[in-house]
Amino acid sequence: MKTFKFSLFLGIILLFTSCKNELKTTDFTLKGFVFGTTYKITYLNGTQNFQKPIDSLFRLVNKSLSTYIPTSDISKINNGDTTIFIDEMFAEVFKKSKKIYTETDGFFDPTVGNLVNAWGFGPKKEKIDLTNEQVSNQMQFVGLHKVELQNHKIVKENPKIYLDFNSIAKGYGIDVIARFFNSKGIDNYLIEIGGEIRAKGTKKNNNPWLIKLVNPTDNTNGYKTLNLSNKSMATSGNYRKFRISEDGKKYVHTINPKTGFAIESNLLSASVIANLDCADVDAYATAFMAMGLEKTKAFIAKNNSIKVILIYLNKDGNLEEFTNYTYK
Repeated sequence: MKTFKFSLFLGIILLFTSCKNELKTTDFTLKGFVFGTTYKITYLNGTQNFQKPIDSLFRLVNKSLSTYIPTSDISKINNGDTTIFIDEMFAEVFKKSKKIYTETDGFFDPTVGNLVNAWGFGPKKEKIDLTNEQVSNQMQFVGLHKVELQNHKIVKENPKIYLDFNSIAKGYGIDVIARFFNSKGIDNYLIEIGGEIRAKGTKKNNNPWLIKLVNPTDNTNGYKTLNLSNKSMATSGNYRKFRISEDGKKYVHTINPKTGFAIESNLLSASVIANLDCADVDAYATAFMAMGLEKTKAFIAKNNSIKVILIYLNKDGNLEEFTNYTYK
């Protein structure tokens, strides 16, 4: 009888343990605002809502890298504080920026921050129509080679150099969430922040993660459909962020770090798709807009693993596309 009771008791424990281990899974979609834009995060077969830890990760990224928050590390450094010991997030973004700055021959350059502000596209929103002399004066503070990382501190050749990682930080924020999901064993997700995307695995029924690329001349309709499963994508364009001066000149938010000017070219948008961190494709997309069409074509010819969709206006004013991406 004792043996029977013990076996029954053991069976109940094993059944309870088994039920406890078989956690109920569900699909989650989280939406909100971060980095001055909207986000949408979808993950499948999750065992819990990760909204709170994701919010905490977003706060850490902002605390480190946001030029829009006066108390962030980057804002303090830009204001001349040389005592800041940077965190791992700042260090990773800085090192990625250095790498892509070198690869693109300086067309990706986070030290254009003063010019971004002056032209009216940064947190200071100065909106100055700079003269050639003023641009030339600001250019002495441009060049990421003038900034180094030494003993966990940022060292600038000139204290007036202003760092602006907004053209890479949004993609990096996506990478932070992707790494969090990977650590939790989430194998199927899509993370989108302000149009930048990183996807892993598939949607339900093993369908790929498909998105519609924005048409730069008509954002009410999608341009073409892209398969982003296990890829990152970023698009940079001058069709949304621009301003018109009193004399009718159009200034765009992509500052050419070689000239210091914010003048529109015939390249309307550059989308970059690759099996890389989203921070990388974010930075490349910015660099390509600064490079323009022909220099980007030359770069891609030497770096074909990076896929691009370049939408531009031809000499007759008609929309055309250059791409090395295979639509699926």
